[in-house]
Amino acid sequence: MEFALNGIRLAWASERSFRIQSVFGIAAVLALLVLRPGLIWSALIAIMIVLVLAVELMNSALEALADRLHPEAHPEVKKVKDMAAGAVLMLSMASLIVGLLMLISLFWK
Repeated sequence: MEFALNGIRLAWASERSFRIQSVFGIAAVLALLVLRPGLIWSALIAIMIVLVLAVELMNSALEALADRLHPEAHPEVKKVKDMAAGAVLMLSMASLIVGLLMLISLFWK
């Protein structure tokens, strides 16, 4: 557990994207506290927050490893890094869709 927490601390200290995603996660939790959408929606939003942050951590780790193993620019390394960033983007878009669906279910009855 110590290594995992250290990894999260390192990501917070060095990865702007992780900090941004974390702020969005905190905003989502605050929205849940204000809106009180029900347990299922709250659980789904919590799962999406954790998934986005976990994939962001994996993306950051993969990028750091790729940069360490192959510091000079290489098309294949760029391809791998772009694909990992794409995974974060797709999950972030899915999270946004879940949030919008929650809002629709709360306000359009």
